[in-house]
Amino acid sequence: MGGLSVRVAGSALAALVLLAAPVALAMPRYRAQAIVQLHYDTGNPLWALDRRVMACTFCHVNEGGGAPWNGFGEAIRAGFRADAVAGQKGKFSDVLYAVLQADGDADGDGFPDALEIFARTLPGDPKSRPDQPLAVLRSEFVAAGGAAQYAPKAPKSSGSTR
Repeated sequence: MGGLSVRVAGSALAALVLLAAPVALAMPRYRAQAIVQLHYDTGNPLWALDRRVMACTFCHVNEGGGAPWNGFGEAIRAGFRADAVAGQKGKFSDVLYAVLQADGDADGDGFPDALEIFARTLPGDPKSRPDQPLAVLRSEFVAAGGAAQYAPKAPKSSGSTR
């Protein structure tokens, strides 16, 4: 009878591990939203499982996230504070878009944050800079739609078509 209870306990433990795996592997909500909004998911069907798509150091100083934040992360935090003062609801997608529209350079490397995102470099790390000259990159960015390409998607209407 002891062998049966060990097998049952082992099976239960295995089931718990399998059920908990998606939670353990889940990407933080803000990062998952930013990846889609900034089009970092394009061409990568497994982006939600690939931590390299957007490292925590996009906004945080440490590779594991958490405090402290780098300049870009602080710009987003300031955006949330300003949004709250204005009586808004602080939706991440709106705050991120406002930060990008502001054309700031959070890391002071001479490339605005939106251009760094377009070039796939880190807007909060002054050592991570686009390879192209600023004027060339800006021209390509404008041709691609500028900051408007990162506007939050309008919510899908679930109302009737009458």
